[in-house]
Amino acid sequence: MIPEKVPKEDVLLASEEMRKQAHVSSFENFKELYVKSVESPEEFWGDVAKEFFWKTKHTGQFLDYNFDVTKGEIFVKCMEGATTNICYNVLDRNVYEKKLGDRVAFYWEGNEPGDEKIVTYRELLQQVCKFANVLKSQGVKKGDRVSIYMPMVVELVVAMLACARIGAVHSIVFAGFSAESLCERIIDSRCSLLITADGFYRGDKLINLKLIADEALQKCRDKSFPVERCIVLKHLSKEEHESLSLGSLSPPAKRSCPDLQQEKQKGNVRKVRSIPKVPWKPEVDVCWHSLMEGASDECEPVWCESEDPLFILYTSGSTGKPKGVLHTVSGYMLYTATTFKLVFDYHPDDIYWCTADIGWITGHSYITYGPLANGATSVLFEGLPTYPDVSRMWEIVDKYHVSKFYTAPTAIRLLMKYGNDPVHKYKRSSLKILGTVGEPINPEAWQWYYNVVGEGRCPVVDTFWQTETGGHVLTPLPAATPLKPGSATFPFFGVVPAILNESGEELEGPNEGYLVFKQPWPGVMRTVFGNHQRFETTYFKKFPGYYVTGDGCRRDKDGYYWITGRIDDMLNVSGHLLSTAEVESALVEHEAVAEAAVVGTPHPVKGESLYCFVTLADGMNYTTTLEAELKKQVREKIGAIATPDYIQNAPGLPKTRSGKIMRRLLRKIASNQRDLGDVSTLADTSVIEQLFENRCCTAHM
Repeated sequence: MIPEKVPKEDVLLASEEMRKQAHVSSFENFKELYVKSVESPEEFWGDVAKEFFWKTKHTGQFLDYNFDVTKGEIFVKCMEGATTNICYNVLDRNVYEKKLGDRVAFYWEGNEPGDEKIVTYRELLQQVCKFANVLKSQGVKKGDRVSIYMPMVVELVVAMLACARIGAVHSIVFAGFSAESLCERIIDSRCSLLITADGFYRGDKLINLKLIADEALQKCRDKSFPVERCIVLKHLSKEEHESLSLGSLSPPAKRSCPDLQQEKQKGNVRKVRSIPKVPWKPEVDVCWHSLMEGASDECEPVWCESEDPLFILYTSGSTGKPKGVLHTVSGYMLYTATTFKLVFDYHPDDIYWCTADIGWITGHSYITYGPLANGATSVLFEGLPTYPDVSRMWEIVDKYHVSKFYTAPTAIRLLMKYGNDPVHKYKRSSLKILGTVGEPINPEAWQWYYNVVGEGRCPVVDTFWQTETGGHVLTPLPAATPLKPGSATFPFFGVVPAILNESGEELEGPNEGYLVFKQPWPGVMRTVFGNHQRFETTYFKKFPGYYVTGDGCRRDKDGYYWITGRIDDMLNVSGHLLSTAEVESALVEHEAVAEAAVVGTPHPVKGESLYCFVTLADGMNYTTTLEAELKKQVREKIGAIATPDYIQNAPGLPKTRSGKIMRRLLRKIASNQRDLGDVSTLADTSVIEQLFENRCCTAHM
């Protein structure tokens, strides 16, 4: 599983100074702990559990499970019999036991430079208690589901932790999703209440969130599922006194909404910054600030069983219907806390910044729960990496002296397009560790991130995990594992990977196939909400006895794991299994290519042919000469079998709002199929028609 020794060639090593300070300080240290975590999970995770508060101790087996559908129902149980509260552990424990009340929990950085706020652990605890009492006043109780549809403001963290404090189950919907998507998730999770905001800016674009929420609630009513309460935060429209006195942690936005209007209140006329023409339904809508004004800042936590649900988070399904991934209290708490501490080698003087949105699992695990469980100080960012200019990220790094930085390969490739100068405008001397998340990072982007952003001194932790896994499952540890650019390296503690062939046989040594896991870790999902059969079918039916990730993986001669992309992104060309990620990496090595996406189209002889979409760097033109160069480069990098059959110039690619390329749509375009299915998560629909117009003529179609 873990090699006896790691190579000393073609790898990058952490500095001696980092190894001296690290929690896991050497490869030998890592191996020793890994063996303990796999062979004696109760002892390994039991040591972790001692750091947290338990109202009652666990009585049964520490980690019990069945991964084999032929032997009965699939289940995972962690610390049965124990009771705790995750909100108590991430806030009260830090404020009262660890005396961290005055430590900064979040530096909030708004969309506009200069919009900022500092929130301490004590302040956060007070606001969470107040809002927990608000939820109780609205009839929310343990086990109820609460839908949250909010921008990246501190109140989003307050709302989710308030739910956790009273044992309610939060279901956060990314604020870029449509009314239909919000409605679908509210109904599927049977939410009793919605929490939203008036609106927010993403760069120059106004998102009128309340209008979208109203439309979603109307759709719910039309489908005979009325939501009786909607709590609305005034984010863009609040005034200074509301910010300071009515339980708001984010300051008034510097850029308010247009069309300032006059509002009469108790006979007085006062000027308010308000989103115009937003209907207010008094029978449904209630104001966050008014509710908070009268709420007590003391709220006893509700003690929850270990396997009580903590949250539901929806992720895409192959059928098009999103899956409500369910995570539970204790195991998720232990796993996110431990992965955060060890993968980012967290120390109390660190300033940590994860650029993800809390609407995704990365934000749940590595903005909210993992960092707060460790008493960490984080940056919470509302804006975009390119607004108001392409140096914004590095400006923020310098402003807050960020030491641990976690972002997506999509953002890295985007910023690469603008060259090194925007990065070099700022010192970035505080940076110690860089991380990537969301998709495999191609070695070229990895090298730019390492050499330009990190100046060759910051280890890059390229983390592989999923909404379903709860936290990192394949990842380097910055001081312990020598790095290979683009590799997810080795499994995290307690995680036992295997690579299977199509017949379900485990492959040894260097090989490529299906990535699976042989046993659970505390943070793995427990079910698909309301549909356990779908959970079993999706993750366990194909290979009984294994959790099936749906990703392809290659293990090299040194034992390093390389994620090759989703299994449906693996191409079978003339009997050879090709990874789309590998072809894409070869294409973007060319100086003219900023981004590439590769899909397969049916071929009467080869089975599948390679159809490549390429987005060119600024100032580059697509020519037949360039096309020939690209084909030659792929052929030389991978082999003749991987030579692209078709290359299409694609000024824009279809992406989700989180920046992931929607390869399902690209396969439709490559095959000239106009029935696209669900496109509700598509950020920019205009690129679709452009891609159809410019598609290559595939002779065999």
